Amino acid sequence: MPYKVKVLKIEQVTHDVKRFVIEKPENYKFIPGQATLVSIDKDIWRKKQSPFTFTSLNSDDFLEFTIKIYKDKEGVTNELDSIKVDEYFVIREPFGTINYKGQGIFIAGGAGITPFIAILRQLRKENKLEGNKLIFSNKTSKDVILEKEFREMFKNNPENLILTLTKDSKEKYENKKIDKEFLKSHISDFNQKFYICGPPNFVYDIKEILKGFGVKSENIIIEKDF
Repeated sequence: MPYKVKVLKIEQVTHDVKRFVIEKPENYKFIPGQATLVSIDKDIWRKKQSPFTFTSLNSDDFLEFTIKIYKDKEGVTNELDSIKVDEYFVIREPFGTINYKGQGIFIAGGAGITPFIAILRQLRKENKLEGNKLIFSNKTSKDVILEKEFREMFKNNPENLILTLTKDSKEKYENKKIDKEFLKSHISDFNQKFYICGPPNFVYDIKEILKGFGVKSENIIIEKDF
């Protein structure tokens, strides 16, 4: 069932990421980590649907998406850059297989952080964040989504937040690609849950590395497409 919802607020998060706050339909519920298909309610865009992850909490009285804008690609994400407050989206029912199944390590590449935003926010709200770890890879420091919030979130256990840059070298960050040696140096226990999201090659490579360390398939949480 499609829902027509008004855009209430738009904020710039990074140089190429925007936060969209929209109306929440009555009795609309989702699990942190889930997404929905979104289309823009105008002209040719009504039939073009793209999946976006909710970054708000289910208890909020609004819905929020944190979306990377690809200006060099024709499509919904590019068109979103021109959307204004009081225009409309059309959303559908929630879906997705990334949801919290127990304490573990979250590994994200770029915009792949979005399913983890709502999950980590929910854990923090419930005082259950301790013991979980986030490893977040980006090209440069300006690409890091919600860095300030994550540093605040993990301030009591800063060792459980690892921000790494692959095309930048700065203090307070690792400056390495997430590979076998990187994971071996930052993870002492492979008998726990691992949550992975990012570009397809990123997800596949890390999944295979974890399997090589003996991680059971049921302990690797990814979208079913991979």
